[in-house]
Amino acid sequence: MNLQGRQASACLDHRLALLLIFISDALRKILLILVFLPLLAALGWWYYHERRLTDLGPSYREYAYVTNGKSNTVTVIDLRTFQPAKTIRVGIEPTGVAANPKRNEVYVVNSGSGTVSVIDAERNTLVATISTQSKPFFMSISEDGKHGYVANSESNSVSVIDLERRTVRDSIHVGVAPGLASISPDGSTLVVSNRGDDTLSLVDAQSSKLRSTLSACHHPEDIAILPDNSKAFVACSGSAQVAVIDLKSAKLLALLDVGKTPVNLALKPDGGELIVSNFDSDNISVIETNTNEVSGSYLIGTHPSQGVISSDNSRLYVSNFGSNTVSVYDVDSGKVIASVPVGSHPDALALSRSENYLLVLDSQSGDVTVIQKRKPKKLEPSEYSLLTMIPVGVQPNNIVVKSFMVSTH
Repeated sequence: MNLQGRQASACLDHRLALLLIFISDALRKILLILVFLPLLAALGWWYYHERRLTDLGPSYREYAYVTNGKSNTVTVIDLRTFQPAKTIRVGIEPTGVAANPKRNEVYVVNSGSGTVSVIDAERNTLVATISTQSKPFFMSISEDGKHGYVANSESNSVSVIDLERRTVRDSIHVGVAPGLASISPDGSTLVVSNRGDDTLSLVDAQSSKLRSTLSACHHPEDIAILPDNSKAFVACSGSAQVAVIDLKSAKLLALLDVGKTPVNLALKPDGGELIVSNFDSDNISVIETNTNEVSGSYLIGTHPSQGVISSDNSRLYVSNFGSNTVSVYDVDSGKVIASVPVGSHPDALALSRSENYLLVLDSQSGDVTVIQKRKPKKLEPSEYSLLTMIPVGVQPNNIVVKSFMVSTH
């Protein structure tokens, strides 16, 4: 081989060596990616992910029940796994859902069919249907779990349901277009907000007799009753006010000016303060329940819709219907400490039993966003983050959580 040929061969060998080195480096990088990326992902998941619900044994159950207004169904979510467990067909246009505090039962109010569906929570099956009257929306349950109260908006009445016998015990005539009937904690007084004639009905729950009818303010809707059964607070969405009622004397104590379109009342568990969500003012108002005074108003988000307060009275969670977020408000400091993006048009809220998880019902996108509360870490200082989103039915409108131990017999 001549000199030129030897030079060409050497050049080719050099190029082949460089190519082999390049391929070897590429393979090593690919191997590193294939091996270490999953490892890093696993470490990241371990670092950021909070442990789910505490294992309370094989008999423990915790479910969320979501009413789907346009699907005529209830979606059952298993809160041990955050997965849909079942879809139960109920009546027409379900709007309200309530859990019995003493029995493993859940009740669904069907506005379109004028019925209440009874769900056995242990088996998650429909076990009874109770007829009420025309256009019921919501249901409240006595603390002893024996009676349910349903306001029938087109019948101007309240149905009193015997939950043990699953029958309507009484029908009480009240004002025009009642929207909500709330029972006091001691089971003695029923407060009914009548949207059609701007009145409140006070009913003796023991005798099912009307005690008094009070002129209140324009479009009374949501109701909160103090734990000591002394007073009721009623949000009047049409007049930007909250009415304060003395339940013993059946008298109107005060009309408190709040923001525009107050739609929801969230009472601290200790009863000391009441938080009002003012839908068209984008703020909340704080009412001191002892003095019947508004202590302040705070910007919270666009069109605040619903609020729920933690059992230790420290945190308020508010769904912002217009900005697709949930605001976390520190009650002691009076400040918004977090804003978490959720689905479209968030509305109803519910906390898990541990209160480490907030369930947000997204009414337009048809899902439930789960927000987890966790201990802040160096790499992730935020106390709140999105855990998952769970699809439900069409136009979901209400949610309740039920936890219990399965019966052994």
